[in-house]
Amino acid sequence: MLIYKSTVSGFLSDFQGSDIGDVVRNAYESKTQRHAPEAEIRAWSASLYHMAITVNNGSIPDDAGVAIEYSIPQSAKRIDFIFSGYDQSHNPVLVIVELKQWSSSEKTNKPGVIIARRGPGSGREGPHPSYQAWSYAALLNGFNEEVYSRKMGLFPCAYLHNHPVNTAIDSPFYMDDIKRAPLFLKGEHERRRLSQFISQHVRHGDAAKVIEQVDGGRMRPSKALADSITGMLKGKQEFVLIDDQKVVFESVCATASRATDTNKKVVIVEGGPGTGKSVVAVNILAALTKMGLLTKYVSKNAAPRAVYKAKLTGNMRYTEISNLFCGSGAFVDTEPNAFNVLVVDEAHRLNEKSGLYGNLGENQVKELIRSAHCTVFFLDEDQAVTLSDIGTKEEIRRWAESMGATVESCGLSSQFRCNGADGYLAWLDNTLGIRKTAHEFLGAGTYDFRVLDSPTELHELIYERDAKDNGARVVAGYCWNWSSKKDPSAVDIVLEGGAYRRRWNRTEDGSLWMIARTAVEEIGCIHTCQGLEADYIGVIIGPDLVVRDGKVSTDYKARALVDRRKSLSGIEKIYRQNPEQALKAADRIIKNTYRTLMTRGMKGCYVYSEDPETRAYFASRAAVV
Repeated sequence: MLIYKSTVSGFLSDFQGSDIGDVVRNAYESKTQRHAPEAEIRAWSASLYHMAITVNNGSIPDDAGVAIEYSIPQSAKRIDFIFSGYDQSHNPVLVIVELKQWSSSEKTNKPGVIIARRGPGSGREGPHPSYQAWSYAALLNGFNEEVYSRKMGLFPCAYLHNHPVNTAIDSPFYMDDIKRAPLFLKGEHERRRLSQFISQHVRHGDAAKVIEQVDGGRMRPSKALADSITGMLKGKQEFVLIDDQKVVFESVCATASRATDTNKKVVIVEGGPGTGKSVVAVNILAALTKMGLLTKYVSKNAAPRAVYKAKLTGNMRYTEISNLFCGSGAFVDTEPNAFNVLVVDEAHRLNEKSGLYGNLGENQVKELIRSAHCTVFFLDEDQAVTLSDIGTKEEIRRWAESMGATVESCGLSSQFRCNGADGYLAWLDNTLGIRKTAHEFLGAGTYDFRVLDSPTELHELIYERDAKDNGARVVAGYCWNWSSKKDPSAVDIVLEGGAYRRRWNRTEDGSLWMIARTAVEEIGCIHTCQGLEADYIGVIIGPDLVVRDGKVSTDYKARALVDRRKSLSGIEKIYRQNPEQALKAADRIIKNTYRTLMTRGMKGCYVYSEDPETRAYFASRAAVV
């Protein structure tokens, strides 16, 4: 999506005619149907004032294209300013400008990471503006078919009109980033340098045609982590780390390299669905292994590990694969500090006890911290989906402090699933009644969310999506018994008066269900899809979640008995002792389960409930208003 599009002459005309911040605000509110925050309007006014002065010197073609606030496909990121046109040979080019109002900054010891200061007071770590501009160009090239197929020239740079030269930001430490995306700072000389940089690449105008082609460009297929893991572990840059992903990656690597048996470290990394927790975790695994640190990737859920191992088979020796991945219950008898680093993904799923019967060890969090110099926990407490999940920040801090480990915390917020639709996640939390947000209605957007009136219709839609690249699956709340597990001829899920008949995922696929070729025929559950993703996900909401008079209510007794014994083990005992506590705990688990299921799709989510009022509720909340 593009907020503002014009030419250099049109941009200058808008600037001279009124406050350019107001022009962009009106365009923003028209395109998004949302009010622009006042702080953002002020930022537009200030930065665009300097951009107008920069281009008002005649060196840049009057009919060169200008774009402001371009949303990069499949991410929540926006490019501040783009110039478009043609180079000397009439090839299409884009100059990408990252605008900052920083007045000072402070160097870190982490590549590509700097401390920003926009005024008095303390700053915070973030990506160096040159790294940020370069990474946005890489994202655009990676996700936009027009940019990629037409081999458009991409020339990123950063302009900090308030920041003086010869300070931390342009120090030799950041020279690699500045070479990839030149940095322009405060002063008339710097402004002339920026103008020369733009005119050097944009030699002929295009009347914004190149920008129109980019804005209308088809999205390239998304990379799935499972398909890219082999390259990542061999040192290839399969994913460009963006903004907070870069900061977390460099911070964890720096912390891990300093940790020892007498200087134990624990890092807690929080992030919601699609923020790149697993991508960053695997990048850390690869980087630390390359540094010679003995590192393992750990997860409670077997499904991600099984998928990663399957993708690596044939590219790495079995012993190498086994040494990289393991379950969270494997550290009961591990010697203290046996590993340099343990990278724990989906840490919210950790259990107290280990073993098949849950009778081994004392506490998985304790055992993981004890076993390594540095333990990194990636978690999202809102994806805890069983009563036995204990991986909370509080629990991790408690055990870390008891073992003398220093705790560091950081977060991931950049959204790369659900087509980068941060609003979808906020809307989903509000719609499911998990937390109140400002997103009461979903509205128009790039994420394909639909409510279907029939499970057959939903499954047919998933068939269509899956035919392209095995990238679509149907999942459901665990409200039907798994009869086909023992009797392959049995049918598990029967809906629509018997017209829709399906089985749960086959036992022979096990944890590999999400990538099995025949999996589109079947239905998966929370235990076979958590920690993984598909392009499109179909979700059948069971009778454990219904809506009455606009209120979402849950009923744990509507869960299949087999899952009540697994996800809700002990709930009956809690209910006898404290009914209110039991219902509150079960409500959280059920809502978290559907939140997790409904965020597995990178491009779309299709929902069906057998209950008409529940369907109507979701449809009304998803309506464009």
